[in-house]
Amino acid sequence: MRKITILCWVMLSLVLTACASGPISRSDSVGFEESGKASYYAMKYQGRKTASGELFDQKAMTAAHKRLPFGSKVKVTNVANGKSVVVRVNDRGPFVRGRIIDLSKSAFQRIGNTRSGVIKVEIEVLR
Repeated sequence: MRKITILCWVMLSLVLTACASGPISRSDSVGFEESGKASYYAMKYQGRKTASGELFDQKAMTAAHKRLPFGSKVKVTNVANGKSVVVRVNDRGPFVRGRIIDLSKSAFQRIGNTRSGVIKVEIEVLR
């Protein structure tokens, strides 16, 4: 009985480790798809350093994602109107529950209205 208990604990820990949401490798990220909500950076972040070390620029086509490698090119599509934009991941975030990606204001404006603040999107890693 003790061996079965130990085996169950080992299996449970392996399953939980496999489900952990750590970084995705560059080779595994191509073709990665996700859907959820997107928001955009507030103006107070303009010129601040991103997690990748570069300065944030509201006019650049960039984004923040929790797990995708820096430099990844991601197609972001607004589910409501079908408009899409390609952005480059250069930061980490968003850190608000339910959001999957933060876009620069310029990128957000190409696919949605900034007055809404948050839009439902689908993302696909191109490279």
